Amino acid sequence: MEFEQLLQLIDAVSKSALNEFKYEEKGISIKMGKGVADVQAEGAPAVEFIVPKKSEKEEVVEEESVIEGGNVVASPLVGTFYTAAAEGAENFVQVGDKVKKGQVLAIVEAMKLMNEIESEYDGVIVEVLAENGDAVEYGQPLFRVK
Repeated sequence: MEFEQLLQLIDAVSKSALNEFKYEEKGISIKMGKGVADVQAEGAPAVEFIVPKKSEKEEVVEEESVIEGGNVVASPLVGTFYTAAAEGAENFVQVGDKVKKGQVLAIVEAMKLMNEIESEYDGVIVEVLAENGDAVEYGQPLFRVK
């Protein structure tokens, strides 16, 4: 199962009314529930995912939304946030930098894959909302662009 397919599966189960879901293919077994889900391949240690239940009043931040007078660029996935391409390298952007739509702002590493986070807006970086090396969640605001 590819990483993108796994993300789609997690998202589908999270949004459904299912309390538990189990899937097996080619020696890989995935079990998810509305509390804790185990992912385990034969001979590999179990990986635990927390899938929180959403209250009816809870509002999820979309990938980009408008708050506090600027556009927010949010994390499209769970992973580790990096402000530069390598340790000791210059940050992709800093507060005050002008950015163009499509410009790389940061990287989120997920399962050893480096995912570039691109700006959806032309503007100026007014706030960086995560620290280098922070664990980030899906929908977590990363940058504010005016």
